[in-house]
Amino acid sequence: MRRMTRMWMLAVPLVAASAGCAESPGSAAGSAGIGNVAGAGAEMAGIPAYEAVAWPELPNNWVLGLASGLAIDSEGHIWLIHRPRTAAEADRDRAAPAVLEFDAAGNYIQGWGGPEYLESSEFEWPATEHGINVDSQGNVWIAGSGNGDDQILKFTSDGQFLLQIGRAGASTGNTDTQNVNRAADIYVHAATNELFVADGYGNRRIIVFDADTGEYKRMWGAYGNPPTDPTPGEAEFDPNHFRLVHGIRISTDGLVYVSDRGGMRLQVFTTDGEFLYEKPMGRYPDPDPAVMAARASDTSFGVPTVDLIEATAGAHQSVSRTAFSSDPEQRWLFVAERSNHQIVVLDRTTLRELTRFGMHGDELGEMYILHDMTADSEGNLYTVEVNGIGGTRKRTQKWVLTGVSPI
Repeated sequence: MRRMTRMWMLAVPLVAASAGCAESPGSAAGSAGIGNVAGAGAEMAGIPAYEAVAWPELPNNWVLGLASGLAIDSEGHIWLIHRPRTAAEADRDRAAPAVLEFDAAGNYIQGWGGPEYLESSEFEWPATEHGINVDSQGNVWIAGSGNGDDQILKFTSDGQFLLQIGRAGASTGNTDTQNVNRAADIYVHAATNELFVADGYGNRRIIVFDADTGEYKRMWGAYGNPPTDPTPGEAEFDPNHFRLVHGIRISTDGLVYVSDRGGMRLQVFTTDGEFLYEKPMGRYPDPDPAVMAARASDTSFGVPTVDLIEATAGAHQSVSRTAFSSDPEQRWLFVAERSNHQIVVLDRTTLRELTRFGMHGDELGEMYILHDMTADSEGNLYTVEVNGIGGTRKRTQKWVLTGVSPI
């Protein structure tokens, strides 16, 4: 039996209590009036509400494999990276190119990359496509998370190769300054022309390179500690190290937001790697009994919903990726809370929770294994999910900002 009320979390913003954790210094961003539906230049004050819509439109009868990454360029176009080799076998000949460009409405613009790029003698295409970033000059950066994906690639917007940092299968660990190790995310900081890498599937560090030459600049681990390889007998999760550093974003005021998915926390640094503060998130030991009771008769992807909720809660992974609102102050910080299948909206100045939305499931406005997101200049969000259950792999959605209410 399917529940008939699916959209309440999208329409009614939830005012959260003050977060019981370390918060950033400074006062809360101004939020005294009622904001309008955000447009270009509108103030992002108060608490936002969203409604999910289907997005995008795929041409040529194409299908997606596991959709893992999103980015936005200076023209407001959305870039998506997916894994064509994971498309269902019967549909693999219809798999779209690995890198796809759309406008905000979901209209297809161009696509390139994927298995056909594996034969190149200039560069090494990753075994598992994972992260994507478009820099201020329109160049497209790609990271892979598969075994041996120890390289970062840089292309022009139309897929012409420019630069490779590292070599496939060459990593020597957390002190290696030439190679990454199954990097999860990349971000080019225009102010310093540097590439910041969340080097998290094989290593446990942030590493920084020159965005033009690929020259190594610096690296750091959790709390700004020097990154090291795990030692024999080390606890499964030592809080002094990242557990799975999965995302990295840099705000306009130069703060580096690091998503430690396995550590279930957000850590914030300067661009030089100085630790500033952290926020633990999503540390729920067990699924909420009320949620389990409410979903007891539901199915998602053809299996009992409660089984999937238990499986993802048991993985103990939370902060997957972050994104910023488009106002000059970037007042809202969006956090993908993986195990809880929700997007959490924080006041970026204080890291206090303003609202959250989404829930576990396979219908529009629901999520399963939320993996990445980005925001456009109108305040809308775009999300992708890495879900392979039952061949249901094209989980991409747009979340339209419908209004802002006062705190």
